Amino acid sequence: MLKQRIITATLLATLVVLAVFELPSSYFSLLIALIVLLGADEWLDLTKVTSIKKRGVFFACLIGSMLFIHFWTQLLEASAGILDYLADKYKFQMEDIRNQSGILEWLAVPSVLFWVLAMLVIRNSPEGALKLELSARKQAIIGWFILLMSWMFLSRLHVFYGAEMTAYFLALIWVADIAAYFTGKKWGTTKLSPEISPGKTVQGMYGALGSAVLCAGILILVMKFQEPMVMADFVLLSVLTVLISIYGDLFFSAVKRRANVKDSGTLLPGHGGILDRIDSLIAAIPLFYAGITLEAIGLFQ
Repeated sequence: MLKQRIITATLLATLVVLAVFELPSSYFSLLIALIVLLGADEWLDLTKVTSIKKRGVFFACLIGSMLFIHFWTQLLEASAGILDYLADKYKFQMEDIRNQSGILEWLAVPSVLFWVLAMLVIRNSPEGALKLELSARKQAIIGWFILLMSWMFLSRLHVFYGAEMTAYFLALIWVADIAAYFTGKKWGTTKLSPEISPGKTVQGMYGALGSAVLCAGILILVMKFQEPMVMADFVLLSVLTVLISIYGDLFFSAVKRRANVKDSGTLLPGHGGILDRIDSLIAAIPLFYAGITLEAIGLFQ
């Protein structure tokens, strides 16, 4: 089983790294969208949405939202042209709508808040998280929101901060996952959340957080950062990103436990489904993107 997992993980990692560095941002975004849509299909299975009509509506909303976000700038340009014409014709003034092009960045706020809230609920009341009753509509909205945000922020990370920073984010999560597994296997004695995921341990979590510090240190050396505050920011951001990713994994484990299944699917040999592989990434990317954006504008300097 471990050998199969390693082979699948190696192949996937190789393909993803090639996509990050070789694909233009638009094609990378399309690839991520396809992966997210496969994950969406598994989410609907986990939440017991079997109606063809309801599944169709869900996918239409998700794909429509992706297209809206992807063409956001073009939509603003088109709207600005129309409003400029109307303002000139009817002699009124208004703020240039193109100034709103960065408003999508604010979606990081509800995204991060959602995952922080999920982390607090799972940490403080794991049994309550398992017993939480949500309607099918609310579960669909949650799935739509978290999947859409993960696609958007990973795509924007690639567009605005480049392949190197995207690769760092992915490596950060992958290394943390590996560190948690082997640290927990070697020294794990205290269960992190046995009600949700009996295999995860506190020691494994510490191993993952330690790997985040190591990854940040390597990034600092490679990028040759000189400012102490910048170095401290990247260490803190990396640790917080990994911490959220751990609870993102637990979030999806809780969803699977409520559905009485071990894996979200069977698409990936030795790994289960798509959501089993990207659950940590889904939770971590909004926080990482928000942190990188705040660092880029110099908020913490």
